[in-house]
Amino acid sequence: MEKVQVLTATTRDLEATNIKRIGIMGGTFNPIHNGHLIIAEQVASQLALDQVLFLPNNIPPHVDKKKAIEGNVRAEMVNLAIEDNSHFKLETIELAKGGVSYSYNTVLALKKKYPATSFYFIIGADEVEYLPKWYQIDELIKEVIFVAVRRHGYQGKTKYQVIWVDAPLIEISSTDIRKRIEQHTSIKYLVPQKVANFIEDRRLYQND
Repeated sequence: MEKVQVLTATTRDLEATNIKRIGIMGGTFNPIHNGHLIIAEQVASQLALDQVLFLPNNIPPHVDKKKAIEGNVRAEMVNLAIEDNSHFKLETIELAKGGVSYSYNTVLALKKKYPATSFYFIIGADEVEYLPKWYQIDELIKEVIFVAVRRHGYQGKTKYQVIWVDAPLIEISSTDIRKRIEQHTSIKYLVPQKVANFIEDRRLYQND
């Protein structure tokens, strides 16, 4: 009950000042899948967000470097996946900037591009414990509201303020999808059909 009261008050305050509530859904999206879409929709619905921005990163600042196909191709798949949802929008600010995609720098740029906006940064439960390692995290936490999606097996303990939401746990990963494609196994219902068609037409993630 306490969480609902806090969120309701926040919503009322923002509406009174005409401040938009925008979610940030960042990731490599290599490729985007239905799990991403379910999380974004649930967060948007539960927190009454006006919009969710999908931000494909250029080079993620992870210690375990991720190899991904070209950013413009990943962005095209994101666009296909979200085009039927008026609350979802593709944002290519990190791809346009190039280099390593640091969330703090991206958020500062977004605040200039989208003034009078309260940003909700969506992360997975597994990312919560790593927040202390994020670049400029103590400054970033002042600029956004972190929203974490609950997941079994993760305690989610952190000194930073995080809003927790529940969403259907769909065990889909981009890594698994790429493996299935390499093995010529179906990815139907794992990704939107338009994305599946795009991958097949472009022969993406195939080694032969």
